[in-house]
Amino acid sequence: MLENMTKMLTVAKEAGYAIGAFNILDYNSMLAVVKAAEKLKAPVIIQTSAKTVVFWGASPIILWAREIAGHVTVPVALHLDHCKDLELIRSCIDAGWTSVMIDASSKPFEENIALSKQVVEMAKGKNVSVEAELGEIVGVEDDIFVSREEASLADPAKSELFSKEVALQCFAPAVGTAHGVYKGRPKIAFDRIEEIARRTGLPLALHGGTGLSNDEFRKCISLGCTKVNISTQLKYAFIDEFVGYHAAHGKEYNPLKVIGAQFERIKREVAEKITLFGSAGRAS
Repeated sequence: MLENMTKMLTVAKEAGYAIGAFNILDYNSMLAVVKAAEKLKAPVIIQTSAKTVVFWGASPIILWAREIAGHVTVPVALHLDHCKDLELIRSCIDAGWTSVMIDASSKPFEENIALSKQVVEMAKGKNVSVEAELGEIVGVEDDIFVSREEASLADPAKSELFSKEVALQCFAPAVGTAHGVYKGRPKIAFDRIEEIARRTGLPLALHGGTGLSNDEFRKCISLGCTKVNISTQLKYAFIDEFVGYHAAHGKEYNPLKVIGAQFERIKREVAEKITLFGSAGRAS
């Protein structure tokens, strides 16, 4: 059964570990994510980008998620990642998503608050958790490009005000990480993570997780990052396994074997991250 991410993040924040939030691409990748969590007895967040929802449609995705989550005993949330379109957010809430993210971070501060409040109002009474962002995270996410010059770290005082104005369950501050593949070492504002976590009292979401070192992940989690997003890594695994399998078996045109190889690769990489984030064995 699907549930929203409020309880799992609250428990994780208190215990000092993080929940992996993995961006899926299709039924196969969704199944791989949940099966990895089931094997490790870990709570998990399935994430869908806005682009993925538009591509497949909300109806098929919610059917996949309910069918898969209905056959496991670990907590599973279905989260809409980085969405700027209020109508798409509304359609996902109505379809059965258990968590949504409004990304109005490119808007002026007061407008970001106002739009985020609208989404909180949409979710009210529907058992749906809400995440919002402050400051813009460098890189490309769902065809939205933010340059390093345009990006700004979240201000701790504004973060505190934001959290008081908007009844969020998760807060995503820009702290120096980047979407996509890092072209150098990220400069993470660890002191800012700690201060924002203290001032807001909320579980923080770490975006731009792909490419961070294990030590960087551990430090971010120890300072208050309770939800860790992994997207680019799974995109690479999806494509690289397809290409690699075909290169190794060039005369074999059996799509199910390729799909099976993709499944195992994604499952393996998700399991590694779940273990690193400390959520293995935490399902109960």
